[in-house]
Amino acid sequence: MGRRTEEEPAGRHELVAILDFGSQYGQLIARRVRERGVYCEILPHDTPAAELRRLEVRGLILSGGPASVYEPGSPRLAQGVLELGVPVLGICYGMQLLCQELGCRVAPAERREYGRSTLEVHDASDLFAGLGRSATTVWMSHGDRVDELGPGFVPLASTANSPHAAVRHGARRVYGIQFHPEVTHTSEGAAILDGFLRRVCGCRGDWAMSEFAGEAVEAIRRQVGPGRVVCGLSGGVDSTVVAALVDRAVGERLSCIFVDNGLLRAGEREAVEGAFRDRFRSRLHTVDAGARFLGRLAGVRDPEDKRLRIGHEFVAVFREAAGRVGGAGFLAQGTLYPDVIESRHPRGGPSATIKTHHNVGGLPPELGFELVEPLRSLFKDEVRAIGRELGIPRELLVRHPFPGPGLAVRVLGEVTPERLSLLRAADRIVTEEVRAAGLYEELWQAFAVLLPVGSVGVMGDQRTYEGVVAVRAVESTDGMTADWVRLPHDLLGRISTRITQEVAGVNRVVYDVTSKPPGTIEWE
Repeated sequence: MGRRTEEEPAGRHELVAILDFGSQYGQLIARRVRERGVYCEILPHDTPAAELRRLEVRGLILSGGPASVYEPGSPRLAQGVLELGVPVLGICYGMQLLCQELGCRVAPAERREYGRSTLEVHDASDLFAGLGRSATTVWMSHGDRVDELGPGFVPLASTANSPHAAVRHGARRVYGIQFHPEVTHTSEGAAILDGFLRRVCGCRGDWAMSEFAGEAVEAIRRQVGPGRVVCGLSGGVDSTVVAALVDRAVGERLSCIFVDNGLLRAGEREAVEGAFRDRFRSRLHTVDAGARFLGRLAGVRDPEDKRLRIGHEFVAVFREAAGRVGGAGFLAQGTLYPDVIESRHPRGGPSATIKTHHNVGGLPPELGFELVEPLRSLFKDEVRAIGRELGIPRELLVRHPFPGPGLAVRVLGEVTPERLSLLRAADRIVTEEVRAAGLYEELWQAFAVLLPVGSVGVMGDQRTYEGVVAVRAVESTDGMTADWVRLPHDLLGRISTRITQEVAGVNRVVYDVTSKPPGTIEWE
């Protein structure tokens, strides 16, 4: 969620603040908290105690992070935060920091602990009240651990490698857990967070995601004032919801620009124009720029170079199109949290860059727009929920995510009109067969990838040497992690048969069985 402005009343929601120590999953914690019906905001780890007091926080959650608490310069809490008297839950690094601050010993573990571990609960009060004294599966990711407890600390649970996997301070409402309750691999993670939010913090849990739309509309109105807005509309879920929010906020002062970059799926342009022409009428402007983008990509094989060239050309094309619309000072776009966290840490922290997005990280000054990004702190499934609140047609909300650089990152190697045509045909078959099998809405994404290799084959008693298509299908809830889908063999067979028979230039189809991590959803 965005930061509350000064004119908003501090007690508008029960607020739990997440202090961010550089975890790539800080927003995932926020999402789990919101799922429990409690409003939350992510704040810098060194947020002053006075600011937390002004916000009237009901509790604090300290995120994980890549540092070690005993290293010089490691991130710390601001002075006085632990004296506020509000409940505090430290997760991983957050636990180690709390324990060190309050007299415990933190040291490197003899054996690092990554992945699933069995947690033995010794004290079933508060955090673990719903679990009882039992064993449960948790997800660990740490190289340090709390070796010795300081005065006042009580052990709550342990694993084979972490004797103090969960602790609390007897005289303070301070709790620490070494594992990550926010990830789905921790089987009782939601119940543990619920224990902190409700039993420890006393939250009612009556905040609903449905409130976001109204708050976002008001925030857009405050930001834009009497100004005009242009929206980069792709027809995907994210830009569709952004356009609907901005349209509700500023009405006729919104114009939408759809850039046909020549890298779209089969029938994409027609579908977008058909879906939005009635709603926006003369405020929808389509730019036919395929030749420009393909010219920029000629001879380019490096995936990062592709993304950068597409991003630069998009800025140039969009600037020209916006200039023809005239009068706009704001650009609305559908940036989501996974875009932000995989491009750079939101506060310049140590998180690794996984991929470059042309729509993340600000705009070139010469473009002349101020960004409006109402979905920047949300995940895809939350955006879909907002779309339902706004009355957006279901067929638009259930569409699979599509990368900003389009098919350029699914044509491995050089992007040419011929290779794009081949991939479009194969990708259309994948979508048609998945839909026919009734699986489209159960999958996060399903698509085809054209590989930069040839394959020996036999067609009509003749030896061939033609292209290879990889089929990718994954399930996920937020795009941060994903598992490959065990599609029925007969479905895979139909996809393979149709592609090799109907798509000239392909004689082999393979299926990708890699999860994220270690892979990514897209191939480039």
